[in-house]
Amino acid sequence: MNNNQKVVFITGASSGMGRATALFLAKQGFHVYAGSRTPEKLFDIENITALKLDVTDVKSVEKALQSIESIDVLINNAGYGLVSTVEEVTEEEMFAQFNVNVFAILRVCKVVIPKMRKQNYGVIINISSFLGKIGLPLFTLYNASKYAVEGITDSLRYELKDFNIRVHSIMPGFFNTNFAKKNLVLNQQTFSKNSPYKELVSHLAPVIVDQINHGNSTDEVATRILEIIENENFLARITAGEKAKKFIPMKKELSDEDFERRVRDYYGL
Repeated sequence: MNNNQKVVFITGASSGMGRATALFLAKQGFHVYAGSRTPEKLFDIENITALKLDVTDVKSVEKALQSIESIDVLINNAGYGLVSTVEEVTEEEMFAQFNVNVFAILRVCKVVIPKMRKQNYGVIINISSFLGKIGLPLFTLYNASKYAVEGITDSLRYELKDFNIRVHSIMPGFFNTNFAKKNLVLNQQTFSKNSPYKELVSHLAPVIVDQINHGNSTDEVATRILEIIENENFLARITAGEKAKKFIPMKKELSDEDFERRVRDYYGL
């Protein structure tokens, strides 16, 4: 590997935004260590080293990272969305949502930060969501997990500043990444005909799935990640995709109550 070649480590790299970003950065000359539960999907691609990684298992995280001496860029991308009401969610579903979307970021950061601190340089990019700033019914657990990602980002920016480690988040809207097919987990009770929320589910769920399936291209996220890496003065967080660019600025401009009315009107709630 070229000594000047920056090293990227990305989680959840075998599909969706993670795969698109891994391929894009590899083409730009970065050496990408792509962590995934299915690394075989990334074998034999130039500048990509595929690694077996389960972000819910601390030993798997440590094993995947132990052979990488230095890491210039960490992209915390692994995640999924739980669709459930609070009343009907199970204990296992609650923990699993936060285990993958929140605790995994902390696990990976715990191993990567010492490497970055030792070299006095690093960039950490957390893939969040525009739902990390606004709420939607049926996505309460996913919303909460992404709000937590934003909190982690804010705090780490202070914590790591003295070590020349930058921390950023990207808040995508809905992207056409097969997320609706592969990365949405449905609570069975919420989606049963006996659920007291069946009317809400029958109205909102198809709308959200349609918006995901007709969402923006993952190329935008990959391009924005490159911009963050290359610009030392980049903003703390940015949006990507139509829905994020619509709702996040609107939330900043309106009162909480006015914004809620806009969301209700938009989704017919």
